[in-house]
Amino acid sequence: MQRADDGRRVSAVSLLDGGPAAPPAPEAQDILALLGDRATLARARAGFRIEQATDTAAHAEYRQLRRQVFVAEQGLFDRHDLDGHDADPRTVVLLARDREGALLGGVRLHPVPDGPDIGWWAGSRLAVHPAARRASGVGPALVRAACARAEQEGVLRFDATVQPAAERMFARLGWQRVRPAVAAGRPHVLMRWPIGRIAALAEAAKSPLGPLLAALRGAVPDTEGPRPYGASGPASSGFAGAYPDGPAAVAGSYGASAGFDGTYPGGPGTAAGSYAGPGDAGSPGGYEGRAAAGPYAAVPGVPGAYPGGPGRLPSPYSGFAGLGGAGFVGDDGAPVPGSDVIAACDAILPSMVARDPEWAGWCAVLVNVNDLAAMGASPVGLLDALGAPDAAHARRVLDGLARACAAWGLPVLGGHTQLGVPAALSVTALGRTAHPVPGGGGRPGHRVRLTADLGGSWRAGYRGRQWDSTSGRRADELRAMAGAVAAARPAAAKDVSMAGAAGTLGMLAEASGCRAVLDVAAVPRPRGASMGDWLTCFPGFAMLTADAPGAPELSAGPATGAVCGELTQGQGVGLRWPDGETTEAVTAAVTGMGPA
Repeated sequence: MQRADDGRRVSAVSLLDGGPAAPPAPEAQDILALLGDRATLARARAGFRIEQATDTAAHAEYRQLRRQVFVAEQGLFDRHDLDGHDADPRTVVLLARDREGALLGGVRLHPVPDGPDIGWWAGSRLAVHPAARRASGVGPALVRAACARAEQEGVLRFDATVQPAAERMFARLGWQRVRPAVAAGRPHVLMRWPIGRIAALAEAAKSPLGPLLAALRGAVPDTEGPRPYGASGPASSGFAGAYPDGPAAVAGSYGASAGFDGTYPGGPGTAAGSYAGPGDAGSPGGYEGRAAAGPYAAVPGVPGAYPGGPGRLPSPYSGFAGLGGAGFVGDDGAPVPGSDVIAACDAILPSMVARDPEWAGWCAVLVNVNDLAAMGASPVGLLDALGAPDAAHARRVLDGLARACAAWGLPVLGGHTQLGVPAALSVTALGRTAHPVPGGGGRPGHRVRLTADLGGSWRAGYRGRQWDSTSGRRADELRAMAGAVAAARPAAAKDVSMAGAAGTLGMLAEASGCRAVLDVAAVPRPRGASMGDWLTCFPGFAMLTADAPGAPELSAGPATGAVCGELTQGQGVGLRWPDGETTEAVTAAVTGMGPA
């Protein structure tokens, strides 16, 4: 990301098409052209490009310029300005050259603390040749390029200690003043580039939920008490037409349920598969409504799932307000009132179903198992709703789904399939627990623990977005991880999903009426992932839990766990760094749904 001259943040990628062409430079590609930095390129009188120093000669040339500026001209150092960062192989040096290849300026960026890269970098040693300082735009261009490169490296905190004379330029480029500082024995100013990666993801993935779901949260679907399954009258909002037919009911009378098209088997007194007929009102296009034979109450593992007796709506649903009920707001699964059943539902990105159908099928099971696991529930079975352009594509999705079901030992209880439509996949999972773990059970003072499977690697085609830790695991390992929350029963739990680890922690904190502080250096993380990528990706299996200090850790098979934060008073999510500084990752509520 970068900022235009008027201070607006713009995407480097969005300006690639139609941007100014880089001057011919077969030995290096112009970074300014790649970034679409039109403002600087337009101001450049003689023209210049920015490239990364990749060989010893280029680094030596840059160090010679630094000595000229910081030793000979400014007197900041006695003999040289070299330090440990110059010997760190992770340090990146960016150079500005004119069209003839002469060096105009340079800057370096590097991890700050010794040891593993935790996503805290700094820019330093910005040097511009005296002949290139007037109205050339070299200095601002180098700073912009450094900011973009830092974000590309997965950095979440990017600082620079600048001389007072340079503060105005940095502020104009969008940097924020932190505090006065001293460097080389002289006054400086600590500046920080605002990186909004976590907040942007949380806003895009979750912020619309509160306003969107407000009507459903306030709904009181049934105030008239129990009635026969097949009776006329208003249906239960959120469960409209979703129940199987009672004894002697007309077959298929619930097939028009918009949310459960053709997925439920016929109840007692109806023919098995009575929803599968062509033209069925509950199956748009009438292709197939898959159902298990026999009464729904006889589904293995869900005996007596619906209390209230044959032919009657379960009385606990009377007056039920939906969306989880008291104590459960924004949870990964929904406790079904009057029972020990937990229901969860997830849709897979349509583009992923179209592009990577087997992986989409696997993930549809994975995310639902994770949802049930976060609730402390043992999975019972799944229902799938699949749309595909043709049978061949549908078969590939179902192959992935079947492989995942075999790995976790889950049956597919039923579902719905439609061909001749764009690729789409949604799966509903049912589980059971007498003690559901809420996502909003945290309290100020509780410790935050992340338990994640660090094995695996980035999924091909999804680098930086999807970490595949599960497809290579044995069945017993997958099931051990899925049962970890149920065994430990922490005060609060959520599985890490669309909003990433930091955004999901914000959801847990919001539901708990708290603020969360994440100790960045303590976060369990695979070596192959930058901190920025890891805190914003889908990590395969990862559970965030909150509990009192000293609470037992999750025993999750091959997964790694660590206490890496705490809940406090307030809202949002802060990132706490080894120097004690806290930067804001999320400044407000993530979903707008409020505390549980």
